[in-house]
Amino acid sequence: MKITKADVEHVAKLARLEITEAEQDAFSKQLSAILTYVEQLKTLDTAGVEPTATVLEQTNVFREDKARPSLSVEKALANAPEREDGHFAVPKIIEER
Repeated sequence: MKITKADVEHVAKLARLEITEAEQDAFSKQLSAILTYVEQLKTLDTAGVEPTATVLEQTNVFREDKARPSLSVEKALANAPEREDGHFAVPKIIEER
């Protein structure tokens, strides 16, 4: 599949990235090569292959979910630079778009 410089420029604009002409050219070639390889992979017969999330023989590695004591509000806020009504106080930040 062929990715044009215009495609790369469009995606860069959507991602709010500034890229040079040289980068557009390089990215279009690299992305085209990747998509061409993916097209080759689509031709393989995978009928008997199960989907795999990992190749390692792992089962659930999470600990059992048990209720246990946690920090008190006072202890959690002990090192907070500012607090307000039992919460961390942080500066208000509003960006204009």
